[in-house]
Amino acid sequence: MRNVNIILQHYNFTGKLANRQSGEEGMGLIHTTFAIISCIIILENLLVLLAILRCLRARRWVYSCIASITVSDLLAGIAYLSNLCLSGKKTFQLSPQLWFLREGILFIALAASTFSLLVTAIERYSAMVRPIAENEASKTLRLRSLIISCWLLAFVIGLLPLLGWNCLCDFNACSVLLPLYSKNYILFSVVMFSIILLGIIGLYISIFQLVQASSKQTSSRHSRKRSLRLLKTVLMILGAFIICWSPLFVLLLFDVFCETQSCTHLHSLDWTLALAMLNSGVNPIIYSLRSVEVRSAVGSLLCCCCVRVGLCKPGSCLVITDINSGSSTESSLRYRESFRSSVALNARPRAPLSSNSSMMSNLPSL
Repeated sequence: MRNVNIILQHYNFTGKLANRQSGEEGMGLIHTTFAIISCIIILENLLVLLAILRCLRARRWVYSCIASITVSDLLAGIAYLSNLCLSGKKTFQLSPQLWFLREGILFIALAASTFSLLVTAIERYSAMVRPIAENEASKTLRLRSLIISCWLLAFVIGLLPLLGWNCLCDFNACSVLLPLYSKNYILFSVVMFSIILLGIIGLYISIFQLVQASSKQTSSRHSRKRSLRLLKTVLMILGAFIICWSPLFVLLLFDVFCETQSCTHLHSLDWTLALAMLNSGVNPIIYSLRSVEVRSAVGSLLCCCCVRVGLCKPGSCLVITDINSGSSTESSLRYRESFRSSVALNARPRAPLSSNSSMMSNLPSL
C-alpha cells in the first residue's frame, strides 16, 4: 500500500485526482479508439521494418536511418498502447518505478525518433558538402554505430526520472500533467527537443539551398524537379512533426510555468498525446513509402505473406523481388554516372558542386 499511497498523494496534491473524469476510469469509447489507432501504428511500422530488414538491410546507409525511425515509431505505438491499458484505476496499482517506466518509454521513443531525424539530416548535409564521396560500407558501419549511440542516449534521457530526477521528495516541484515528474526535467526535455528540431530545420533549409543552387548551375530539368521534390518532402517532414508535437510541447510548457495547485485548466494529456502519436503513423508514409525501393519491398513482403496463406500464386512475387534485388539501385547508379559525365563537360569551377548535388539522385526521398 505504501507505493500506491505515493502515487495517490502526488495525484491528489497536484489536483489531477480531482480533475479525473469518470470516463477515465475504464477504457471507454475514446480510449478504445486510441487503442485501435495504436494497433494500426504498430502494424504499419512493423510491416515497414520487416520489409527493410528482409529486402534492404544491405543497401545504402539511408535505410539504416529509416529503420531507426521506424523502430522508434514502433516503440511509441507499443508504449502508448501500454499506457492506455495501464491507465485509470490501474494507475494506482503501479509502483512508482513501474509508473516511471510506463511514462519513460514514451520519452525514449520521442528522443530516439528525434535523434534519428537529426542523424539523417546531418548525413544528407555532409553528403552535399563533402568533396570526396565516402565508401558506402564504412559509412554504413559508422552510421549504425552512431544510431546505436543515439538509442543509448535516448534510453538514458527517458529513464532519468527513474534514475532519480523526479519530485518524489518535493511536491511543489511536481508537474500537474505528469504528477511524479519534476518540472525541471520536463523543461529540459522540451527545450532539448525544440533545439534539435530547429537544427533539423536549418540543415534541411541548407540542403535545399545547395540543391537549388546546383540545379541553376547545371540548367537541368531533372535537377530542378529533384529540388522541388526535396522541398515538398522537407515541408511534409517538418509540417507533420510540428503539427503533431507542438500542441504537446506547448501544453507541457504551460505545465512547467504554472503553479502546481493553481493549474485548474490543465486536466489531461489524452488528446495532445494522441496527436503526437499520430506522427508515428504518418512517418512511415513520409520517410518510407515515398521511396520506390521501400514501396517495392513492402509490396514484396505483403505478396509473400499472401502466398503463404494461399491467397496468391507462388510466382506472383517474382517480379517484385526482382525489383528489390537491384534494378532500382542499378538505374540510379547509371543515372549518377551519366550525370557526372554531363557535369564534366560543363565549366570546371562548377563541377564539384554539381558532383555533390548529383549524390542526391542516389538517395530515396526522405
